[in-house]
Amino acid sequence: MQVTLTIIRYPKKFIYFALLAMAIHRFPLWFNKNISFFKLMGCGKNGTFDKHPDWQQWGILAVNKMPMDDSSIIKEELITQLYGAFIGRWVRLFNCETWTIFLNPIEGHGSWDGKNPFGNISKKTDYNGPIAVLTRATIRLSKLNSFWKNVNGVAKQMAGANGLITSIGIGEMPFIKQATFSIWENKELMKAFAYQMHQHQDVIKKTKKENWYSEDMFVRFIPIHTIGTINGLDPLKKGY
Repeated sequence: MQVTLTIIRYPKKFIYFALLAMAIHRFPLWFNKNISFFKLMGCGKNGTFDKHPDWQQWGILAVNKMPMDDSSIIKEELITQLYGAFIGRWVRLFNCETWTIFLNPIEGHGSWDGKNPFGNISKKTDYNGPIAVLTRATIRLSKLNSFWKNVNGVAKQMAGANGLITSIGIGEMPFIKQATFSIWENKELMKAFAYQMHQHQDVIKKTKKENWYSEDMFVRFIPIHTIGTINGLDPLKKGY
């Protein structure tokens, strides 16, 4: 199994085609026999849960049945190698900037559309190196106001958290199906933010007490390597 997250950034003049891609790219991904699970997602403006979308930036999360050998990766052909010729040609045609991170899932719980796309992984391991975290949820319609009223403060805290390398807000459906992908220097610093920041702890308690989510998932990954840039930079190497 190989998990990849690709962030695709379109030039502003091609925003219409970015929206169109969300409708039509699911077809070549559906028919790609090497892909066992995928999600096409939009991105928030401020790096985490955000009501306001970044219309230029979009994402593909995919689980490939067969990992690629590093020696076989061709940087210029990476999108084609991962997601097929149609999406590869599309990205080149619209002069998109892309950044892809390869991930190894090691810990987690929950489900995504009733599935366990990352296989049978432990709830806890002793790993404490650089770590990537995916937190996603489907918010109950009746709980939308409570959710959005509480998450902005946490998002601002996270942006300045010790040990945070980068975060990207992603989601399948505005307001309702939201996720945050973040990368941390190590698990201890990530846990310090998750479990010691009072506002974040309050939100976790409200989530459970008020039953905000109809479905959620929390997964930790080892970042293997990255290829490409967003806004001219590799987010994994921010600050290094």
